[in-house]
Amino acid sequence: MIKKYCLFCDEMVSITSEGDYDRYLGCNCSPDGFYNLLRDSYEPINSLAHQKKRDMFHVVSAYIRELTDRGEKFSLSADDLESIVNSPKIPVTIEDKGNLLLQYLYRHSEAPGESVVIQPLSSSYNLTYSPNLQELVYIIDKLINDQSMIREGMTFKLTDAGWNEAAAIAGGKKLKPCIVLMSDAEDLHTVWVEKLLPKIEQFGYIPRLLRHTTSQNREPYSLELIEESKLIIADLTGQSPEVYFTAGYALGLNIPVIWTVNSSDADNLFVQVKNIRPIVWDTAEELTVLLQQKLS
Repeated sequence: MIKKYCLFCDEMVSITSEGDYDRYLGCNCSPDGFYNLLRDSYEPINSLAHQKKRDMFHVVSAYIRELTDRGEKFSLSADDLESIVNSPKIPVTIEDKGNLLLQYLYRHSEAPGESVVIQPLSSSYNLTYSPNLQELVYIIDKLINDQSMIREGMTFKLTDAGWNEAAAIAGGKKLKPCIVLMSDAEDLHTVWVEKLLPKIEQFGYIPRLLRHTTSQNREPYSLELIEESKLIIADLTGQSPEVYFTAGYALGLNIPVIWTVNSSDADNLFVQVKNIRPIVWDTAEELTVLLQQKLS
């Protein structure tokens, strides 16, 4: 297997080829997973000025780790760096960074007092978007002093107070991965991204939109995403064959599938299967109510 330096955590890592992307496996940006980097972006990113790398790379590494640790698959190119670093979702205060660490421990444990090993700690300061280990240690000490966490070497445990705080931040429940399948229609994409995905998260899922497109700069269309999901929402509007195929693959894995279709296409579906009875919707608001009823 080919090895290459990860630009963002400076670790030599195994890579595989995935279309126009290189997949970086198991580096400090995603210790238990991977991320994809557009192959043609490697040299432009590597040629950035040293100060710019210092300002950006630890943030990008943390962003990759946060998303992949939450079960999301992540692909990026050189054009994405500025938007990541300037995103309002990037934590700035010590309190916000500490909350991220509580969330990490919450995701990796089932109850207060359960041990979570963070090793090596020296390479894990991206858990809190910190620029160095010293800040991570400061955050850990603060959480210990706040009686939110207990540390024993490389083992960390949430106290009852820390667990309750993390649960409150997460809305009281752990979110499950969900994939939304749809055609490449741009107007449909806008409706789902702006109006529907945020609502699905309120129903207890982490939604990820997956659409088939011929664009060379697209995220690899991977069945691994489907295998790791707890729910599939397949929108048949636009009648994409890939939506049918991928949803069928999920059904074969006994993953629940909710079928939807906009009323504009409801009478024109070229695949008529009695087991496929899609929710017919006119507006995003209407579909939100119908999905909530289905998921309750």
